[in-house]
Amino acid sequence: MSGPARTGATKRKLFDATLRLAGTRGMVGLTVDEIAAEAGVAKGTVYYNFGSKDGLIDALLRYGVDLLAARLRAADGSAADTLTALIDGMVGFFAEYPAFAQLLVSELWRTPGQWRETLTLLRAEVTSIIRGHLERLADSGELPAGVEVPTASAALFGTVLVVTLDWQVFTPDRTAVQVRDSVLALVRGLRAG
Repeated sequence: MSGPARTGATKRKLFDATLRLAGTRGMVGLTVDEIAAEAGVAKGTVYYNFGSKDGLIDALLRYGVDLLAARLRAADGSAADTLTALIDGMVGFFAEYPAFAQLLVSELWRTPGQWRETLTLLRAEVTSIIRGHLERLADSGELPAGVEVPTASAALFGTVLVVTLDWQVFTPDRTAVQVRDSVLALVRGLRAG
């Protein structure tokens, strides 16, 4: 394995370890020693790759949002197809990375949040992708007049994030399709006709 590939694999191991630990005990009090031990690497590996625990968390947030953004960019089609693809992308991502959803929610609403600046930029990236899709639908007349696309974009992201967490915590026996269909039923009022 070459240098960049090895570095990428190491970073992924550290991201996965951090998410596992954050999912079971949260970020507060989590140490570099614990993350390194969970990843099976030396403590210095964290510092070499990220400089600090804060650098690791910042990179983890950016990495997760990049994965989510790629799924959201792929949404296309009619209003029904686009909304389904957007919601599928988010539900699928948060089902695959439940600790990332927990991290987003806990850090977005923690005041003052240590990663607030990063999360503000990342939230803007995700909602701008959703907004782009909804603006396209509004321009083609597939959304009713009066729908405020920026608000609808933030609402769709927030709704799916919270509904997905609720599903994982309180009704884990439901399927991703059931969760998606429930959210689609909620947002059908956004569609014209």
